[in-house]
Amino acid sequence: MSVESSSNREPIGQQDCTQIPRFAGPPTFGLLPRIDQVETQHGAGSVDVKILGIPYDAGVSYRSGARFGPSHVRASSRLLRPYNQATDVFPFASQQVADCGDIGVNPFNIEEAITSIEQAADELRADGAKLLTIGGDHTIALPMLRSHARTHGKIAVLHFDAHLDTWDTYFGAPYTHGTPFRRASEEGLIDLERSMHIGIRGPLYSKKDLEDDAVLGFQIVRSDDYQFKGIENVIERMRRRLGDAPVYVSVDIDVLDPAAAPGTGTPEAGGMTSRELLNSIRGLQGLNIVGAEIVEVAPAYDHAEITGLAAAQVGYELLSVMGANAQGATGPTGPIAAHLGVTPDRAK
Repeated sequence: MSVESSSNREPIGQQDCTQIPRFAGPPTFGLLPRIDQVETQHGAGSVDVKILGIPYDAGVSYRSGARFGPSHVRASSRLLRPYNQATDVFPFASQQVADCGDIGVNPFNIEEAITSIEQAADELRADGAKLLTIGGDHTIALPMLRSHARTHGKIAVLHFDAHLDTWDTYFGAPYTHGTPFRRASEEGLIDLERSMHIGIRGPLYSKKDLEDDAVLGFQIVRSDDYQFKGIENVIERMRRRLGDAPVYVSVDIDVLDPAAAPGTGTPEAGGMTSRELLNSIRGLQGLNIVGAEIVEVAPAYDHAEITGLAAAQVGYELLSVMGANAQGATGPTGPIAAHLGVTPDRAK
């Protein structure tokens, strides 16, 4: 829903960086306003997209540190600007976006943390706003899907990741960053005919991992498909699979090659480039995106903000997709539309 049609108010955008340098701005995503600033000026329920940090990583199985991801991604987002030239979208003018800060969850009790995250998502979404969540580890996907499924029914999950995250248990624990989509499928939250993984690669425990994954409702686009089949083919498969279903986009930053995202807990060689990931997200315009998350950014391993910058740009592209959709886009817009060869009725 566009801001114009819902409130007839001009969205409050980023700080004016001709007056205040970017490095001196507020610690919000993209130097955007805090939610209290927007609601003080425009009233409750005036935010279309809420950015939420979840500094939690008790579910990791290898390198810890994703609890520091939200603040790192926000710090790395200072260079984001109002106009997206790749898609011809003004993501902060076509919708009201605000930063809700972080929620505090129990770092010592995974099940309690999951419940707290689910409740926070319900509360923040109660006024119809969409969420862009910054983690944190991938455990947070399960409570987010529980919340979204209550509103939208079965969710088509578009999962960018090096890993399947449909394993059963780890050391007997059913809730970890490697199990959220198995639990979500078992709970009936996922549309088994519409969900897919993108960017999968690396060794598995056995071939049965893939067999189980198919039963749980996922198709797989491997990282190598970008090289051998091309991004146009990947986007066409992605759009055909998702169709008109409500889509939740989950981006584990380790979907990128470690050269493009070293700051993560379980890096795998042979990953996507940042260009491939960003263009894949741009290809989502016109689909029914109901929420999104970016997870597994671990700044302790992130030299020169390489991973943080990539994650911030991913967030920007997701907001651009939501902004284009708010303006009625039915397919990719701007220069990328011509490159993808979309038909005129699907390009704005």
